[in-house]
Amino acid sequence: MAIPGGSNVMTATDAPLQQPSIAWQTGRVQAIVAETSRVKSIILQPANWSGHWPGQHVDIRLTADDGYQAERSYSIASPPEEKLLALTVERVEDGEVSSYLLDELRVGDTLEFRGPIGWHFIWSQTRGGPICLVAGGTGITPLMAMLRHRTRSLAPIPASLIYSARSLAEIVYRDELDTMARDDRDLRLVYALTREHPGDWNGHRGRVNAALLAENSFTREQNPTFFICGPTGFVEGISSMLVKLGFDPLAIRTERFGPTGA
Repeated sequence: MAIPGGSNVMTATDAPLQQPSIAWQTGRVQAIVAETSRVKSIILQPANWSGHWPGQHVDIRLTADDGYQAERSYSIASPPEEKLLALTVERVEDGEVSSYLLDELRVGDTLEFRGPIGWHFIWSQTRGGPICLVAGGTGITPLMAMLRHRTRSLAPIPASLIYSARSLAEIVYRDELDTMARDDRDLRLVYALTREHPGDWNGHRGRVNAALLAENSFTREQNPTFFICGPTGFVEGISSMLVKLGFDPLAIRTERFGPTGA
């Protein structure tokens, strides 16, 4: 998340409001959690962490024995209230960094990283709501940090999550999301399955469309803030539909990554 999915390289729509100097540091792997068949969360204990905002990301740097280095960005999935840092990584075909992180990394290893990075795509409970989160694939990662922060802060801020995935099996954090929605009357959760549907599926089938957005995005009078994260085409399509529905373009914040996704 973040940066999640695809090439795992995301770019915020706007330039960061500010970018403090950050240095490379190391973190020890405390746990590795399988989220789906293609996605794992890496739980890190940073050597020195000053905290982050929900929605930010870090850069990870791998160094080979011959000195060759590769860097990728990954969204932070954990809320600022937690001391451990959770990064969610999706397998990318021929991805040299994601392949190492998913196949070779072990508990107890150390990772080199720097962050937090990104000052545009952030939200905290002090900014209020309502908020409407729209995720495509592993674009859920930075949005999950926002939802986890919202839960920890016990702020009754109205929120909506519209999550597009290929199938139920590819929904990341599904059990936690379902529990959140069941226990929180101020949170609305909508899945949109684009490829495979259970026979008894009563939810949305197909891509997120204008009707689904209109039904689950609050009203214009409520002035919701939108956070959209996913593949580039997904983010651009959702943003365009929201503007056509009459929502304020300045209230739409986006984060995007490579060509794959829901």
